Amino acid sequence: MTLPFRDINVHVAADSYTFASPSSPNAPTLIIDRPTGDVRLSEAAPFPKRVSRVSSISGILGFIRLRLDKYAIVITKAQPMGRLKGHMVYKVISTDFLPMRERQIRDPDEDQFLSLLKTYIMKGPMYFSYGIDLTNSFQRQASADISNPLWMRADDRFFWNRFVQSDLINFRQSGNRSQPGSQPGVDPYILPVVWGTLEIRPTTFKNTPLTIVLITRKARHRAGTRYFTRGIDEEGHAANYNETEQIVVLNDTGRGLGGYAGSSDMQSGKYGAEGAEMQVLSYVQTRGSVPVYWAEINALKYTPKLQIRGIETALPAAKKHFDEQIRIYGDNYLVNLVNQKGREKRIKDAYEQMVQMLVSSPSEKVKGDMISDEKFHIIEPSSSKQEYDRLHYVYFDYHHETKGLQMHRAMLLVEQLQDALIAQQYFRGVDMPANGGLETRNHQTSVVRTNCMDSLDRTNVVQSMLARWTLDRMFTDLGLLQRGETFAAVDPAFEFLFRNLWADNADTVSNSYAGTGAMKTDITRTGKRTKAGTLADGNIAVTRYYLNNFRDGPRQDAFDLFLGAYEPATANIGSSLVFADRRPILIQSIPYIFAFSLFFVLVSLFTKRQPGSATWTIRLFMLFWFVVAGWTFNFIINNGMLFVNWPKLNPRPWATEGYQDAITKVRKDALLGPFVARHERGLSTARYLNAEEGKKRIE
Repeated sequence: MTLPFRDINVHVAADSYTFASPSSPNAPTLIIDRPTGDVRLSEAAPFPKRVSRVSSISGILGFIRLRLDKYAIVITKAQPMGRLKGHMVYKVISTDFLPMRERQIRDPDEDQFLSLLKTYIMKGPMYFSYGIDLTNSFQRQASADISNPLWMRADDRFFWNRFVQSDLINFRQSGNRSQPGSQPGVDPYILPVVWGTLEIRPTTFKNTPLTIVLITRKARHRAGTRYFTRGIDEEGHAANYNETEQIVVLNDTGRGLGGYAGSSDMQSGKYGAEGAEMQVLSYVQTRGSVPVYWAEINALKYTPKLQIRGIETALPAAKKHFDEQIRIYGDNYLVNLVNQKGREKRIKDAYEQMVQMLVSSPSEKVKGDMISDEKFHIIEPSSSKQEYDRLHYVYFDYHHETKGLQMHRAMLLVEQLQDALIAQQYFRGVDMPANGGLETRNHQTSVVRTNCMDSLDRTNVVQSMLARWTLDRMFTDLGLLQRGETFAAVDPAFEFLFRNLWADNADTVSNSYAGTGAMKTDITRTGKRTKAGTLADGNIAVTRYYLNNFRDGPRQDAFDLFLGAYEPATANIGSSLVFADRRPILIQSIPYIFAFSLFFVLVSLFTKRQPGSATWTIRLFMLFWFVVAGWTFNFIINNGMLFVNWPKLNPRPWATEGYQDAITKVRKDALLGPFVARHERGLSTARYLNAEEGKKRIE
């Protein structure tokens, strides 16, 4: 079993970067030649004679080639987060970019590429461990071949830095001209990283020591921002796809905890026995966007325009998505929380049509009550003839049922799913130090896949409820609770910890996708809807509107760049500046004219007048600028597609179409049309040349 090096020194020289582990002097050194960026191994550890500096790093995040140069991204500082099954887990705190060339000139695009990565990716929630696989759930780890290097065992979906590790992985698999063939010596330099939530909390429950862990892994495929990444792609990857695993570790010797001495039936109730086995219990849930082709087109309207392509068109992609879900998790319980009325109804209908097309002889059942005619809508296969008959669709009218701060009614969904939750069980494994792995005592046989429109706020509440129900069951099976008891009732301190773990998880997932913390976290933290929480949600809604319209374009570009959806070195953009604003100058100036007009209106209102001075001139001045401000504001709102900060690396097809339609509309404007038309003779569409790049499959 090859694990990543815990300590690496990088020797910086004019002709190379040399990476070596001081604690493993006999291991091959990794050499990156400058300026080519070629990778090679050296058995003799020949450090360069003229070394400009030697730095100690925590690991190599990867290598990325931008427009002019290639860079090694190294982790310069990592914060310990706690031990998981005896292995320390770290959070990436700071990184550094080591260029292959010493640039003598500045390139605006190169600088912007680096700025995107440093601003939006390097500051993100990235975690790693030298000794345990964070990309896989404990159930998958239990069946993994631990003789393989850590990176080979990693789940490709959650191996966040997989693309930037491509140079090392390709060299490992096939070598190069000077060193052909497999190169296992590079294995300790390949460090898998996950993006998401990782909370490790040693605590006690009813005076029993244990560790509770919450891990959310964000998928690297189709990662992006709220309005620029929806639905699924042609490969079946869903937007905002996350796997969340709630873990309880008993008798964690890595932390010196005593805890519960488990038995095979989990009912012995003996605590602190000598030779107590370390036990790991985990429960996995997933979330992801509705698996059809759909988008929301933001054009400065608070409610974006909803666009859904034909359901039949998305069927092959949906099959790929659920092929993978069923292969990994078994039966899938598809919990849909969107509204049954208004604009969200179209998404609900599209999802239900997709499920009906996938399962054999679908059987539908609708349950209503006094609040809603369609409280539940259930679609089950009538038989088990094919793989997709392992899909079970459950619609719950979340907003209607919880209207008026009646959040306790969301538990109706848990009651509806109770039989499925009992049948699916959870994973339980016992640590076997002799073979270094886990011996499985119980499997989780299915998964609940939850979604709302964003798969954020409503989804967070429901996932925490399912996790709570399962944790009660775990503690009951362990003998820590009596039948019918809940941990909330018997241990308020543990209840407080649980609530805040899940609320923090909600904020992390939401920040990655929407740019803000989650809504409805007052429910998760306190168990009830509060007026303060409602006001906080209003503030989040306004902030999301601003970010999603004016700040998410660069953030989406950063995801596309780091994850390999856009590769500057192969983008074929010639000498064009990728990030240049090619809108007509007059269009670019409209927001500035609006701000300038507002300034003069305010000056007119609040400027102190001299006694006896004429008022009609100042009123006329104010009226003029008020009219200008009103006209420019109206123009911006009515032509919002021209003022949204769109992604520039992989423009969305509907954004391209909308932009061109808006320009055509402005060209026909009686006042601005002649000026825009004249300017547009030189208008370049270079910002849209890379639309096809976005369709490339991430390696």
